[in-house]
Amino acid sequence: MGFLQTAPQLPHPWRSDRLLHALLDRALPAERRAALDTDLDVLGDYAVMAWQRASTSTRRKPVLTQWDAWGRRVDRIELTTAWQEGPVITTGHAVLAAGHEDHEHARLEEFARVYLYHVASEFYTCPLAMTDGAATALKASGNRELIERALPHFLSRDPATFWLSGQWMTETHGGSDVGNTETVAKQDADGQWRLYGRKWFSSAVVGEAALALARPEGAGSGTGSLALFYVETMDGAERKPELIIDRLKDKLGTQELPTAEVHLDGLPAWPLGELAHGVRQVAPMLNVTRTWNAIGAVSHMSRAISLARDFATRRQAFGRPLIEQPLHARTLADMQAEFEGAFALAFEVAHLLGRVEHGASAAHEVALLRLLTPLAKLWTGKLAVQTCSEAIECFGGAGYIEDTGLPQLLRDAQVYAIWEGTTNVLSLDNLRALAGDGLDALRTATARWLEGNDDMHAASAIRQTLDAAARWLNQHAAQRDMLEAGARGLAFTLARCAAATLLARQATWSTDHGDRRPAAALQRFIALGLDRLVAPDAGNTALLLG
Repeated sequence: MGFLQTAPQLPHPWRSDRLLHALLDRALPAERRAALDTDLDVLGDYAVMAWQRASTSTRRKPVLTQWDAWGRRVDRIELTTAWQEGPVITTGHAVLAAGHEDHEHARLEEFARVYLYHVASEFYTCPLAMTDGAATALKASGNRELIERALPHFLSRDPATFWLSGQWMTETHGGSDVGNTETVAKQDADGQWRLYGRKWFSSAVVGEAALALARPEGAGSGTGSLALFYVETMDGAERKPELIIDRLKDKLGTQELPTAEVHLDGLPAWPLGELAHGVRQVAPMLNVTRTWNAIGAVSHMSRAISLARDFATRRQAFGRPLIEQPLHARTLADMQAEFEGAFALAFEVAHLLGRVEHGASAAHEVALLRLLTPLAKLWTGKLAVQTCSEAIECFGGAGYIEDTGLPQLLRDAQVYAIWEGTTNVLSLDNLRALAGDGLDALRTATARWLEGNDDMHAASAIRQTLDAAARWLNQHAAQRDMLEAGARGLAFTLARCAAATLLARQATWSTDHGDRRPAAALQRFIALGLDRLVAPDAGNTALLLG
């Protein structure tokens, strides 16, 4: 038999990840590392096992059975193996519960676990993110009864008592425009609230609970009249008959994740707080779920680059391995530099979230979290698609073949730019963050992150680009249409500036500890450019679309 190409092997995601090791070494007290490192090592083992399992089996999708053999409505969903393993992995290694421990590093420790588990979980991390958001919203509501009822389940470390929660917001009118919500909440004769309506995307329909937006009967129109309700979906082992699963979505990617269209036909519900301003009550979730999205995106990029780099050491072409071919090596290095910037930004948001939640943040960091969260989510979401596309190209034709498992990387990556607010929605949200103290907070943080770094070219490029962004904002502040038309370029610019500055901070620490690779990543990231500002072109846009 002639030549057979060796398949790429997945390096151990924890033991081989110098970025995660360096981050935790720099940011965490030594006494916090022992239990965390044990969990991270096991989660890395699981990731390797899951990759090997996927390479020897056919990809499966969840299956919905709506009726049993005798005509009884059951709406039973058969899940993939990874999803069946999800509760044990999650509770056994505190993937979710760690984020709610009572210390400022809780979120960083949580998201280190999420980062290693995410790809192997087959997006079981999606309902985990929803559950984390629900737990956060419940805490913020102050609703003692619901907190005592649901929180022990959401944060359980025992798979027998662990619950998942969904978030049921999206209806057929669309995702972001929730003011058109048609689901109605009615009180019955006993004072019990019940929900009636249709939810168009329910990504955690297999969970035991959910938070749902609904309009109390008789309330006015618009967003302000919506209320946020808590529901439970199961009656023992059976799904409640008032929750009807119409069908599962047939999606481009995340196919193991059972995303459903559901009808609510009198499902019992309990308001979290006042019977209005439900969207405001959703707000505490957003920092949490958008951080999950960003960490998922960088986890996905890490997987794609790891496989591409391993393959480059195995694939021979024109007499030498791909890794020794200058153009291929440069391509991988560019991908790595962009990824390291995204990693730095996503994990800074995670750590910042924990510090703000536990009152350990500096004065400017509340505004900084408000700014960086949408920036990290939107930029990492777009970069994940770009990175995965480039990565599968690194495999040539093999990257296009389904049973290599590689096309799934690109299909799945597309979701990060859509979940938790599309790029345009979050770019406009970034303008709202900048209307407060966001830019001043970023400048304050930039000055601190650059302390001690001797790369004057990088520092100058960052400061000059931030100055250009400030001038752009001032120039167009009075022209809302112009401001909105350029909001995406502004958001990418600020995200890249923040990422570059965080790379500089890590480079300073790592160089002091004998590792020059983060400094090299910073130089390459700067060379790839920070400025993504665009000149408003309303006339040209109108002409092209007319």
